[in-house]
Amino acid sequence: MTGDETAADTREREPGRDELDSLAGLAAGERNRAAGRALTLVVDDQAGGDDPGALIGELLIEEGFVVDAVLRVPADEAQIRSALNTAVIGGVDLVVTVGGTGVGPRDVTPEVTAEIIDRPIPGIDEALRSSAMAAGALDGGLSRGVAGMSGSTLVVNLADGRAAVRDGMATLGRLAQHVIGRLSDLED
Repeated sequence: MTGDETAADTREREPGRDELDSLAGLAAGERNRAAGRALTLVVDDQAGGDDPGALIGELLIEEGFVVDAVLRVPADEAQIRSALNTAVIGGVDLVVTVGGTGVGPRDVTPEVTAEIIDRPIPGIDEALRSSAMAAGALDGGLSRGVAGMSGSTLVVNLADGRAAVRDGMATLGRLAQHVIGRLSDLED
């Protein structure tokens, strides 16, 4: 501080609340651009009930993703494969499937997903199961879900059930952003 300046003069030069809010908004906008586009695919034979797709969509938006769509297909291999291929060809950065990862005869999502994945990323599905078990979300802990890259799209299977979805998305958010960020760095 020079002899002519007072403490009040110094405070006036510090960023004001509006400026800080603006910077926070800019940072959030940068995160939104960096996170990418996402699509949710709900695999479910039953109509109605609790809609995990809406919850996943909300959680993806909170993580900074732009959600292109929430689609619903029955537990049919051909329809799951078609929806996944359409999403990958459409160029989304992340596809999150929910449902069809259990032990029932119609739980075929992991098998179909494994067919379209070029490069598995087992660390993601291991992290999802580990986190779910620690949180007591048994559906998520016992999930047979897989994760990996199909072209430049990250595809991840989550178990259904509200607890499994919430815990899975809490774990997946940072991991997905990291993978997508790494791919973006390589493309630049």
